[in-house]
Amino acid sequence: MSATQTKPNPQKLLVIGVGNEFRNDDAVGINVARKLRKLNISAIQIMEDTGDGAKLIEKWKDQDVVVVVDAASSGSEPGMIYRFDAVKQKMPTQFFNYSSHNFSVAEAVEMSRTLNQLPKRLVVYGIEGKDFTQGNSVTSPVKKAADYVLDIIVEEFRTKHSTGQHSHK
Repeated sequence: MSATQTKPNPQKLLVIGVGNEFRNDDAVGINVARKLRKLNISAIQIMEDTGDGAKLIEKWKDQDVVVVVDAASSGSEPGMIYRFDAVKQKMPTQFFNYSSHNFSVAEAVEMSRTLNQLPKRLVVYGIEGKDFTQGNSVTSPVKKAADYVLDIIVEEFRTKHSTGQHSHK
């Protein structure tokens, strides 16, 4: 590499934790974002959001790599993890229909696709919830799944953005 060439900076990752921290398992995305923030990885930008589709589109439209974590409500076993490569596949709206907003994460993805405002890479993790009633206690299977998703996000990011250093768990 010559003195005038520089090594390209690795892409920053934006992680958006979606949910309502006062509706038990619906807080799972926010909890993942908060745990990730405590890891203090400088190349990861972390945001929390209530899941309003229009706001999500604004947050991710100019980003390269985005990961969204949200509670899912499809009737499957609590703690079930769904992973969608939202750039390559259509988002199933039935998984993310527990939103009090005008449109959900899945609908925001599809609207972004229509408007040509998807990030270069957009991965959505849905964690099947059990209890969406009022409260601030995430159920055990959802907590376990959230920790697993957090580990996946960190490992995938470190693997793709490795600078020759190895991470230890």
